[in-house]
Amino acid sequence: MLNRWNPFEMSNGAVALGPLMAKEFDQLFRELSVRQGNSRELVPPADIFETAEGITLQVDLPGHDAKAIEVKVENDTLIIKSERKVVERPEKDSARRLERSFGVYARSFVVPRTVDASRVEARYENGVLTLTLPRREESRPRVVEVKVNG
Repeated sequence: MLNRWNPFEMSNGAVALGPLMAKEFDQLFRELSVRQGNSRELVPPADIFETAEGITLQVDLPGHDAKAIEVKVENDTLIIKSERKVVERPEKDSARRLERSFGVYARSFVVPRTVDASRVEARYENGVLTLTLPRREESRPRVVEVKVNG
């Protein structure tokens, strides 16, 4: 007979950590997983799409000031950096729960040689930074016509 193992269940069947405590641990691990090497920098999630024209990156940066988002290409690395600042609250307000992350967000990607880094475009809309990295002309796929004799 196979038994299901639950790491939070004690031998008498009682749960050692309640569902709320398990949820808190889950949140803690999620927060730790988004931190980069520097413990003060947060890593925003990103989606990457590739087409024949190039690469598109979409990076979640909700609550950031568009003018403060820094995008640069150094050698073969695309670097995104921004800071989400804490909103000052009146002293009479007392925080009941704080779940949003504030601080410096940074992310870097290695740019393939097929990308023309001098033509990178950036657009920030609804909390999402969209970067378009066009392919170099010589690296775009070519269609070769096949001739049939006879």
